[in-house]
Amino acid sequence: MTFLAVKNLSKSYGTGTERSSVLKNINLEINEGEFVAIVGFSGSGKTTLISSIAGLINPDHGEILKKGKPISGPGSDRGVVFQNYSLMPWLTVYGNIALSVDATYKVLSKQERKAIIEKYIELVGLSHAVHRRPAELSGGMRQRVNVARALAASPDVLLLDEPLSALDALTRANLQDEIIRIWEQDRKTIILITNDVDEGLIMADRIIPLNPGPGATFGPEFIVDLPRPRDRKAINHNVRFMELRNDITQYLMRIGIKETSETTGNIIQLPNITPRSLDQESGQENTPAAIQPYQKDMGEPKYLEFYNVTKIYPTPKGPLTVVESFELNMKKGEFVSIIGHSGCGKSTVLSMAAGLNEISDGGIVLDKKEIWKAGPDRAVVFQAPSLFPWMTAYENVALGVERVYSHATAAERMDIVEYYLSRVGLGHALHKKATELSNGMKQRVGIARAFALSPKLLLLDEPFGMLDSLTRWELQEVLMEVWERTHVTAIIVTHDVDEAILLADRVVMMTNGPRARVGKIMQVDLPRPRSRKALVSHPDYYRLREELITFLADCDKH
Repeated sequence: MTFLAVKNLSKSYGTGTERSSVLKNINLEINEGEFVAIVGFSGSGKTTLISSIAGLINPDHGEILKKGKPISGPGSDRGVVFQNYSLMPWLTVYGNIALSVDATYKVLSKQERKAIIEKYIELVGLSHAVHRRPAELSGGMRQRVNVARALAASPDVLLLDEPLSALDALTRANLQDEIIRIWEQDRKTIILITNDVDEGLIMADRIIPLNPGPGATFGPEFIVDLPRPRDRKAINHNVRFMELRNDITQYLMRIGIKETSETTGNIIQLPNITPRSLDQESGQENTPAAIQPYQKDMGEPKYLEFYNVTKIYPTPKGPLTVVESFELNMKKGEFVSIIGHSGCGKSTVLSMAAGLNEISDGGIVLDKKEIWKAGPDRAVVFQAPSLFPWMTAYENVALGVERVYSHATAAERMDIVEYYLSRVGLGHALHKKATELSNGMKQRVGIARAFALSPKLLLLDEPFGMLDSLTRWELQEVLMEVWERTHVTAIIVTHDVDEAILLADRVVMMTNGPRARVGKIMQVDLPRPRSRKALVSHPDYYRLREELITFLADCDKH
């Protein structure tokens, strides 16, 4: 008999003309002890599905059966871990887990319940933090408490709703290993909701895509017939891993990525006006003046120089050196990725280059001028786009354009704003207020705003880190498409190995902090223009990927 079955499940929200179908005729059968990953993108109905299985919401049609019996509400036989931590802030690690144990094992003695609590605290590696409160824990530690709390109720089924998506790559990998270890030890039946294909391949027995709605349905399932244990470095050589990764990625791209024509609209011509911040002579003929400064002296060596760059912060225990002797030379028009674990100083380096953070020692020179404060010759795109919520997309971009192109006519400035918003696929949303835009659309505005400044240097600080995979893939393509037209000198800070390779000419790998520095620099000799589809099938891609994974794994050991 099937252990868990979802039969013809449908769910809609709203009423009348506002009624929206989220899930339609979902069918799923899971065996006892199986680990199933459901992959999909934001808005595809993944959380609605997991909440229905948990008994937290009732479907409109269909049923959910566990061992042949219908599920009609929540129960301790199903443990749920959501993306947000949902911990009681005034309780310790012990106290938060005790809530679950006390509710589940009311008939046991206090000493017996204490033994169960301590067992699961030890299981998730938090014995050293048993008396800490959530505010004293890292994001990864908080999520460990959530996992321990769910397991402590001894559920038959563990439901994981993107529990690791908000964590950095190292913490995410460590918790993936922790969940796999627990699963192998107790053989719980697990359903993992994720938007990360690699996460599914490392953890699951099956991967099932959830096609985007309205009326989301399941796509074809992929059997993950890879031997366990699955080592991230070793699996990179596995031909079957490469095939599965490629097949699933290509399928998700086919069902998810919208046609460019739907969002781009008509793109106007860029006016022939040079920005005031780049007072260079005209470049190539027939090239708009706004782009000409990028093209002049392309490939000039040492266009951007970091020499002995060091950052020291004062602390109650004395000076703390976060970055030490960071050295890097960049050519004009080069795109560099900086990668490393959280806390290695990647963003600190970027903020010093932006002039937003004082340099403790050494210096940074851009186009023969030393950087000592912020300026319009450098544009920054942060993880959160920082738009003025009461302004439209157009007005948010126009703010910078009016400063940089103050000598242009109003019509020319309007054309510049509309050109870049159209390039990032927002030609249809020029006059929508920031509050009406999705997170992905807001980040598109941030990218348009940065390019519209015609900067000498574009700085990107994990600009896609808060977005789901589909939106992330779309915006990576948008960024590359706009960058190909200008070849502005650019640096992106990321912890995503695939993003680092996809975008950059070179990848700078930083050692762990404190006293982080350049550990290794890898040349990315892949043809441009690039696309994710072409990248995953390129013969050199997995070699480059392994070099980065190996470096990051070695850093983790030290």
